[in-house]
Amino acid sequence: MANRAETSPQNRSLMGRMVANLAWLIAGKGFGAVCSLVYLAILTRTLGLKDFGHFALIFGTSQALIAICGFETWRVVVRYGAEHVHAKNWDAFGRLSMLAGVLDVVGALFGTLVAYLAFYQFADMLELNPALVDMGFWFNVAAVWALVSAPTGVVRALDRFDLAVYVEALVPLGRLAAAVGIWLTGPSLVKFFIAWALIDLLEAAVYWIIARWLCPQAIRFKNLRSIGQTKQENTGVVRFFGVTYASASLNALYRHGPLLAVGYFVGTSSAGLYRLAHQLAQGLAKLSTLLTRAAYAEIARARVASDIAAFRKLVVQTTRLAGLGGLLVVAVVFVAGRFLLELIAGESFGAAYVALVPLTIAASFELASVAFEPVLHSTNRARLALRAHFAIVVATSAMLLLLAPTYGSSGAAWSVAIGGLVGYLVMGGMTLYAIRRLES
Repeated sequence: MANRAETSPQNRSLMGRMVANLAWLIAGKGFGAVCSLVYLAILTRTLGLKDFGHFALIFGTSQALIAICGFETWRVVVRYGAEHVHAKNWDAFGRLSMLAGVLDVVGALFGTLVAYLAFYQFADMLELNPALVDMGFWFNVAAVWALVSAPTGVVRALDRFDLAVYVEALVPLGRLAAAVGIWLTGPSLVKFFIAWALIDLLEAAVYWIIARWLCPQAIRFKNLRSIGQTKQENTGVVRFFGVTYASASLNALYRHGPLLAVGYFVGTSSAGLYRLAHQLAQGLAKLSTLLTRAAYAEIARARVASDIAAFRKLVVQTTRLAGLGGLLVVAVVFVAGRFLLELIAGESFGAAYVALVPLTIAASFELASVAFEPVLHSTNRARLALRAHFAIVVATSAMLLLLAPTYGSSGAAWSVAIGGLVGYLVMGGMTLYAIRRLES
């Protein structure tokens, strides 16, 4: 059967392929960033600080659930699928991909249960309006069922970042169109949440369609009958999955825990300020996410198809590029951060600047360390990455308990920055150790 995955270019250098993939991602995310700034402005200006705080807490909970219950199966597909794609063993690649899809379904079921407990047992801890509990629950259910981890891994393993850009543009474009329509017809939290949920579900469906179109021999239900072979075909896959899931869960606590802590310690208005600052910081440092996607796939391929010298060169070049990007982002925020906040959300949100600066510093550490975890995963040292994530969570949690009750969103943001510094130092040292072991 013809396989469209084989049409992707294969003759470029390692860095050349990664830069090409990054260019596609930047083009798509640049478009998405413009859309997100506009719909974020509509959200904040139409909902106001209090309702935006509720939106932030419910949306932040959904992001935490996705991270904890999503299992990050795309990493498994890329890490082990790279070898199958290189060897054109599409049956093995298909069994691995369909197993990842099954795990996504299990994660969605688990996420539904966790969402029920979060919203019907602990909503009062986050000071959520009781009238929003049902809506928050169903929005979170839609979010966990809209997971696209497995098909995302398929597309990345096949080096088709160009198609991924078009699929992922559906979300910012859809949200922008929905935000404008809601603004013109009468804004409300219910309308925003319904629109966001439907758009996420649409993206998930399209991602699976694209994965099937790219590799029809792999993405088929027939492979579900033989997924038991996956363990034998992918040495260490069970341990790798367990370790990466634990790492992803710890990373979710680091990313989304502070927002929930602000809601618990201070209140919904402060949570809204923190959410706005966090979203802007992440938007400015979006390069870290893009580099992770491009670097993870290319580093996994490099370990399979290239020598140690080329592998090391790719890691060094990626780290230098990411470090420069991090410095640039911090400089922009110091100079124009408050102006950007007030331009997007209005003067009442200018107070978020005290959280924006440390959150941007944290994002710059994340950006500078973008190559570290892919190296540890590709060299079979995923457990070292898990230890690094544990150190990050411990450091951040300790600082949250110390700073958040007194300094609110600002204290939570500096806690994240300190955790980011710890992560950069610990994971950087582990990555250096892993590379030196390869060279010895």
